[in-house]
Amino acid sequence: MKFKMKIILIGILIALLSSSCKKQNVEEPPVVEESEDVVKEDEVVEEVPKKEGIPSPISGIYAEEVKINRRPVAVMFDNHHGARWQSGLKDAEIVYEFLVEAPYTRYMGIYLINDPQSIGPIRSARPYFITSSLEYDAVYVHVGGSEQAKSDIRTLKIADIDGLSSSNKVFFRKSHKKAPHNTYSSMEVIRATQEERKYKLTGEYTPFKFREDEADIEGSIANKIIIKYMKNNTTQYNYDEEKKIYTREKDGKLHIDEIDETPIVAKNIIIQEAKTKVLDKEGRLEIQLVGEGQGEYITNGKVMDIKWVKKSRNDKTLYYNSVGEEIVLNPGITWIQVINAKTETIIE
Repeated sequence: MKFKMKIILIGILIALLSSSCKKQNVEEPPVVEESEDVVKEDEVVEEVPKKEGIPSPISGIYAEEVKINRRPVAVMFDNHHGARWQSGLKDAEIVYEFLVEAPYTRYMGIYLINDPQSIGPIRSARPYFITSSLEYDAVYVHVGGSEQAKSDIRTLKIADIDGLSSSNKVFFRKSHKKAPHNTYSSMEVIRATQEERKYKLTGEYTPFKFREDEADIEGSIANKIIIKYMKNNTTQYNYDEEKKIYTREKDGKLHIDEIDETPIVAKNIIIQEAKTKVLDKEGRLEIQLVGEGQGEYITNGKVMDIKWVKKSRNDKTLYYNSVGEEIVLNPGITWIQVINAKTETIIE
């Protein structure tokens, strides 16, 4: 009996040990690590908006190809105190500010992709504005001009639309301002007039160079730019770091569009110094745009020194950095501030 009991106990012990070994040899299910590529349900994926169309050769802004292939239009804007504020100026892709008879400045807006319904007040031509408009092979819109400007328009066979020789269907006066600061038009009418007069519909000109995506430049801080054209004639830009654009002030007031009070803004600012002299007792000016000179390029809160070169009246003005490379602009609206050697400019 004792022998049998020992055998039974040994059998039970072997069975228990065998069961324990089986449990220890059971494989645990593999641990699957979550892939970094797997998007969690509560995680939002931000899509980069697709650019539609093709870039404008004068702003780098994408638009329909049919608009890009049109001929640019250059419009003269009144900047007298009695003319403010302007309508449709915010839709220009490039805007020039030049001195005219003291103490005033005047604007010229270059249009390609936008078609503002109200444009004005429109004012008279000057030779140096014509020189700049030639760079875009533009249809030139104005109301009269200096004798030299009118002579240049005839000699150079400019495709012009003049308020003094056009019907009131092309140019019309608004009652909220006094003459001569109340002459307006629209891009729809200007384009229709361009066709009626059989001006060519496409332009031949050298485009600016633009980055595909914006980038900062190497340079000094430029959060505020003040340009003192005259004692009571000041242009100022203030940098909006969040939007990465400059808002514009004129004579201490926010520069806005007349129609919807949208602030006038700039992505690029070019300050171009040009030799200037008074020609007559009326104060008309000669501004030397053919040749070369100094300036500054400002974007994204930074400024760098540049040099400009224009070989002939019809050639494009080229802007170069300190090592002789043509500057590449950020896509967006550009304001070109033409000043003389005496103009006080503060950048801080």
